[in-house]
Amino acid sequence: MTVNPDRVAVALEKVLDPNTRKALAVKPEDCAIRIDGQRVSLTVPLGYPVHNGDPELLKRIETALRDEGMEPGDIRLATKIASHAVQTGLRPLPNVRNIIAVASGKGGVGKSTTSVNVALALSRQGARVGLLDADIYGPSVPIMLGVSERPANIDNKMMGPVTGHGIQANSIGFLIDEDAPAIWRGPMVVQALTQLLEQTKWDELDYLIIDMPPGTGDIALTMSQKVPLVGAIIVTTPQDLALADAKRGLRMFQKVNVPVLGIVENMSVHVCSNCGHSEPIFGEHGGRDMASQYHVPWLGALPLKMSIRSQTDSGTPTVVADPDGEPAKAYHAIARALAAQVATLPLDRSAFTPMVVARKV
Repeated sequence: MTVNPDRVAVALEKVLDPNTRKALAVKPEDCAIRIDGQRVSLTVPLGYPVHNGDPELLKRIETALRDEGMEPGDIRLATKIASHAVQTGLRPLPNVRNIIAVASGKGGVGKSTTSVNVALALSRQGARVGLLDADIYGPSVPIMLGVSERPANIDNKMMGPVTGHGIQANSIGFLIDEDAPAIWRGPMVVQALTQLLEQTKWDELDYLIIDMPPGTGDIALTMSQKVPLVGAIIVTTPQDLALADAKRGLRMFQKVNVPVLGIVENMSVHVCSNCGHSEPIFGEHGGRDMASQYHVPWLGALPLKMSIRSQTDSGTPTVVADPDGEPAKAYHAIARALAAQVATLPLDRSAFTPMVVARKV
């Protein structure tokens, strides 16, 4: 039987991506197919970072080709991250394909630490990543990234993002003194956050991670309605008190039609730095049970470990400080799962939808 691109496409349709858990949604014209008799070589584009490859997916592609009577040749995976749909009435920012909010119902659960390390993991997996510190009253991104420079002034109109450990970032902490309080009311905070987001000249980002302010008050609600988000993740601890507030945060995003991309359980188990003994001091499986209860993805669990705190406080977060350690591997697994979830979302079609502008008559 003659091998042609259509047969290759039929084979690929039968491949279940182990990361998205969906069939490969690729077109033959996007795969750079090369046919030599019965031998087929191709490059498969994926909607999430594949910097380190994926042996399991490659194996499945090769098996599907053989099942269709073809001989696998040089099979490669390529990253092709697209822009995905945001809330109705909003459009993605220029030069930013996907904005993801990292939120929690309350403070103190490690949301900022998770935001920074997940952003760094995505970057090290091959994506172009930015990080926006949306906690005006308690900005922590400058300390966590170990940078203190001010954003560059671009033509008195835009700010150039500050770069730390390979990711682009902006924060009110870069603009005010380290010990200066932001004594602002809600509307001023929202205006400042809007300026940080829209007046930063982000440089072709695949993902912009927003470290949201804690809680579900006016600032968080306004941000979730006005920022073009492809989705949000919720960070919680296993403790019942934290879970109660995390559930409120989850419901807030659902009410404003922002997809919840998953739950991250932080401080899931304490690891003793002396003996290595593990103990679930805040309870067990709270985040996983919450994900099951609300039918949202479970992204993973992170330990309560002194090294994570000390590394982040020193400006060299865990993913950078100890890239081969178990905590860094956990952050990478969460980042991969998050990126795969984004890849399954509807694509952005706002360019084909005319903007409605209200005018006075």
